Amino acid sequence: QVQLVESGGGSVQAGGSLRLSCTDPGRTLSTCVVAWFRQAPEKEREFVASINSRAGTAHAQSVKGRFTISRDNAENTVYLQMNRLEPADTAIYYCATYLDGGQMSTITQSYSSWGRGTQVTVSS
Repeated sequence: QVQLVESGGGSVQAGGSLRLSCTDPGRTLSTCVVAWFRQAPEKEREFVASINSRAGTAHAQSVKGRFTISRDNAENTVYLQMNRLEPADTAIYYCATYLDGGQMSTITQSYSSWGRGTQVTVSS
């Protein structure tokens, strides 16, 4: 029984920044693959970024150079730093995890635990 929680969403102007946080009191995130996905209205959920137990990272091409995923083991928290935000980044952002078995995945079916999401809105 776990509760994965995202926070840090909000409304910003294009070009601005936000930092999202993901934590799970019931799991040690440094043993997991942790990913951020996002879903806009009438769109499919899409992969944004992930980090594995060895701190290796992957970022979607659409956000590469603007977003950075990281982990603070002492706080058991994974972050998504989002810079130079664009209206196309508007979506609900979800944190998701699974225990790290040696491979990273970019598809939703691989992730066993999900948060409820946090809204990010970017206006032009």
